[in-house]
Amino acid sequence: MKMKKSQAKKRIEDLRNIIDDYRYHYHVLDESTMSEAVADSLKHELTLLEEEYPEFITPDSPTQRVAGKALDKFEKVKHEKRMISLADVFNDNEIKAWRDRMLKVDSSIKDQYYCDIKMDGLACSLIYRDGKLEKAVTRGDGFIGEDVTLNVRTIHNVPLKLRKDKKDENFLVGRTEVRGEIVMLKSDFDHLNDLKRKQGEAIYANPRNLAAGTIRQLDPSIVAKRPLRFIGYDLLRDDMHELSSISEGYEVMKALGFETSKQSKVVNGLREVFKYIDYLGSVRKNLDFNTDGAVIKLNSRSKYDALGIVGKTPRAAVAYKFAAEEATTKILDIVISIGRTGAATPVAVFEPVNLAGTTIKHASLHNADEIKRLDIRIGDTVVIYKAGDIIPQVQSVILGLRKEDSKPFDFEAELKRQYKELEFVRPKGEAVYRVKGSDSKIILKRSLEHFASKGALDIDTLGEKNVNVLVDTGLVKDLADIYLLKKEDLLSLERFGDLSSSKLIEAIQNKKQIDAERFLYGLGIRHVGIQTAVDLFNHYKTLDEIKDTSLEELMTVDGIGKVVSESIIAWFSDEDNQKLLEKFKDLGVRLNYRDTNNVKLKGVHFVVTGKLETMSRDEAKDLIIKNGGIFQSAVSKDTDYLVAGLNTGKSKLDKASKLGTKVIDESEFIKILEK
Repeated sequence: MKMKKSQAKKRIEDLRNIIDDYRYHYHVLDESTMSEAVADSLKHELTLLEEEYPEFITPDSPTQRVAGKALDKFEKVKHEKRMISLADVFNDNEIKAWRDRMLKVDSSIKDQYYCDIKMDGLACSLIYRDGKLEKAVTRGDGFIGEDVTLNVRTIHNVPLKLRKDKKDENFLVGRTEVRGEIVMLKSDFDHLNDLKRKQGEAIYANPRNLAAGTIRQLDPSIVAKRPLRFIGYDLLRDDMHELSSISEGYEVMKALGFETSKQSKVVNGLREVFKYIDYLGSVRKNLDFNTDGAVIKLNSRSKYDALGIVGKTPRAAVAYKFAAEEATTKILDIVISIGRTGAATPVAVFEPVNLAGTTIKHASLHNADEIKRLDIRIGDTVVIYKAGDIIPQVQSVILGLRKEDSKPFDFEAELKRQYKELEFVRPKGEAVYRVKGSDSKIILKRSLEHFASKGALDIDTLGEKNVNVLVDTGLVKDLADIYLLKKEDLLSLERFGDLSSSKLIEAIQNKKQIDAERFLYGLGIRHVGIQTAVDLFNHYKTLDEIKDTSLEELMTVDGIGKVVSESIIAWFSDEDNQKLLEKFKDLGVRLNYRDTNNVKLKGVHFVVTGKLETMSRDEAKDLIIKNGGIFQSAVSKDTDYLVAGLNTGKSKLDKASKLGTKVIDESEFIKILEK
């Protein structure tokens, strides 16, 4: 029986209200008032009635989500209020610094924040006029975006008209703007890709790119076939006094029919902010959407607005970014490390970049073949990642950012430049270049002799002959192994009796507390003599600081140039060397660090010549270095004192006189030390 027009009109209105209510409960409240089949049946009835009575069709009807023809282009729209980005923070200290900056501007702000998850999607602004969707605009450059209204209308959780609520009726009058993120759920994305695979088509790269690309489709019918969602995060009105807090804005958005993040909440104090971030970090991999962090806003709306904008970002909000799993950086240099087996390993030196919670400054490039495969060049911008969340690796080169004058990395030429005194060969069937004629045992023997030498650890019982025996028998396979030696190990060897074994073990164990500069010198890093080691510890407080420094920072240290810096970076980048340092720590080796702010001779240059009566020249050298002075082998223009012992040569005295260097005897030297 055909309805009367008035009956049809009433039925159509009722169906719309029921369907809108279902949509609200399903998308916003995450609950279902009816089965999906029932909802589809009601939508079908509404469609048939509107076809029969087209005069009752309205733009906000659930059947009108897909409307209009495909566009030739998107129209540009100016935002009434700029869509600004947030400043990024990466750790607790940076969050605290942000809070402190706000307090400097307004000491009366309350320590209450609204925290929300930062979804990885496309920012969009929805504008409603008297409760009906008028326009949807992308962020664009923050000032001007693109009109994507027809596309956004197809998103099923976007209200075409705002939901009536007695408490918030004022928001249905005039202009109401809701800003949020257009996203695609991981599950929906996976479903689309499954269909693509079955059809033998190329799959989509990731949900974020697909969401952004979909919204910029010129044909709304294509958009309608892809499951997008709009998640609201801000509510704007001409009169913002209607909202006292950010949290109230979220509640009003939900009341008006918008889906918001279920992870958002009000917190009090920074401790709760940190707990919130930790919580998100623990659950984010299990969420059905991608996220790269959290948004933290001062909850007071009036204070938020009053604090204003600094540059391009609001003062009262920040975006906390989780540690990136991938990052881009620039290759500043490629240095080559010579390992204990004589293998030459290339190491990329980066502009420091944060990756997965740590600052990355260099990474192994493995060998010449890997450099060639990736076509890595100095000056390239590269994508890096952490293999197994531990070891940084270069993934690829961004060729579009390569300089025109870029040249391929010549591995053999660099070997000759960085190691003029060495020859290298590449054994047949191997990818690695090695020092010609090198033998791992020979290299280890030389290294251990140096480690035990007078200028380093000064273990006088560990001379050449004992070193040869320890290495040849396999008791010592690296420098740290000397601390594992036991008396019974030595007694079974030639050359070692009861007394000599005891003496050696005791001498080694007495060197578990070592002056930091002696230990660093003892490691045998190319170009790092004792004075260079002192210079490094005059600049850095600990060995870890040296290990974690950058090439650029090293080159600012007095007396440290590019060649020395490259050598230091190469040594500390070698995985075997990193393991060795950890082994020293595990075996109880501890370094003594000088107070560089309280040394008598800091920055004073000495040359010692002739025979001294109360000490040897080496002992004088140690005293100078220990007290922060700089020991030189020859008089130069920057020499402050020439310590002249017995039988001092005339040439040195003449040179000191010519350069204005003060000449002192041993007693004057001792007085300087005793001051």
